[in-house]
Amino acid sequence: APSSAASPEELQRRLEALEKEQAAARAALEALRAATSRREPGPVEPTGLVPKSLPLFGSSSEVSSGTSFNPSISVIPDIVWSRDDVKGEAGEILEEADGFHGAHAEEGHDHGHGGLDQGFNLRETEVAFTAAVDAYFDVQALFAVSEEGIEAEEVFFQTRRLPWGLQLKGGKFLSGIGYANAHHPHQWDFVDQNLAYELLLGGHGLNEKGLQLTWVPRLPFYMKVGAELLQGENEKLASDVGPEVLPGLGEEGAPRVLTAKSGPRLFTGFVKVGPDLGYSNALQVGFSLASSRRHQEVHDHDADGIPEGVLDGTATLWGVDAVYKYDSPRPWGAGDLVLQAEYLARKRDLDVLGTTDTAVFRQDGAYLQAVYGLLPRLQLGARWDVAGLTNERVRGGAKTEYDSSSRFTAALTFNPTEFSRVRAQYENASIRVDGEKESWGRFLLQLQLSLGAHGAHSF
Repeated sequence: APSSAASPEELQRRLEALEKEQAAARAALEALRAATSRREPGPVEPTGLVPKSLPLFGSSSEVSSGTSFNPSISVIPDIVWSRDDVKGEAGEILEEADGFHGAHAEEGHDHGHGGLDQGFNLRETEVAFTAAVDAYFDVQALFAVSEEGIEAEEVFFQTRRLPWGLQLKGGKFLSGIGYANAHHPHQWDFVDQNLAYELLLGGHGLNEKGLQLTWVPRLPFYMKVGAELLQGENEKLASDVGPEVLPGLGEEGAPRVLTAKSGPRLFTGFVKVGPDLGYSNALQVGFSLASSRRHQEVHDHDADGIPEGVLDGTATLWGVDAVYKYDSPRPWGAGDLVLQAEYLARKRDLDVLGTTDTAVFRQDGAYLQAVYGLLPRLQLGARWDVAGLTNERVRGGAKTEYDSSSRFTAALTFNPTEFSRVRAQYENASIRVDGEKESWGRFLLQLQLSLGAHGAHSF
């Protein structure tokens, strides 16, 4: 019978094949080890920031950011249909509210989000660019595009790697005071801004050029402390009209001179605290203070070029805010609840130029709102806001008191996806103008669409 043993040649071929398979396996194992053990670049040697060569003399090679210019881009148009029972003059009535009207800065924007024509309105379209510059800086540039033109709403850098929980922001940005101030219109729970912000800070809130330093210490609960040095251009709190020479009072009155003061003119500080309430509940309480070392106002009600009042002095504002959020286990926001409230108080100490008088204004405002998830992607919101609970002027020892203005708003919001929003809103307002009550009812329909990448919003 023939033998079943393999020949020496066959055995040699099998041995060579096994050696090749073993070599391939070793190579694959080494590649796997290299991939899993590759360390992330540290702050001292971030990817792309190491010079290609470093000669002892002369210039070094180029230092590259490691990535091409490829920021995240988003475009958010805001379309609103409006109908009220005061012939489209709701915004104008609000601007004339007793105690809050008549002060105009020479520069700055005042295109608040409350002024709407009857019928269709294309409000500001937000165009945002966001990118990580390198291991140390992020940059965001947000532009508001309207039919009047383009405005740089926010353009700022923000650090990523400062020690001890510190972070520095610089450029033009929404101040960290309060809670609603840092939110853009597409983040609002209602079509329009609350009365406290609209009348005490303007429709855009406190939006300034400057620097912000925040500190988040290591604690068993969340706390954030911040301070800001701001240029001081807010028309309601830190208006700088000068240098300006205005006509005097009467035929022989000396000219009234508003001088200029270099920035920064506005200083703010804030503290936000959030205790640990577990997985489904969250609470944040905040305290804020703003102090302006220059605030100027020009009152020219009859527009004849000779102002009735030219005021120059300082202003302060303080506030407290609280936000509670409940995250329901039901899908797509059903059962979620957000309760939000703020109180702001403002004081202006001003000299009345052309006279020996001084004028002290004290005013405040507040809002309380709730948003509840009725069904998946369907929210019901209710808001009560008021301005002028304290609303007085003391000039030359004589006090003048004004009535408060208030409003109630209800909104039903449907979010088909994270990128689209449809909202129906009704509001009833009672605004005091020249001591008389001006009331209106207004119905609004809003459509917001979000195109492109958009980062998560803060708490």
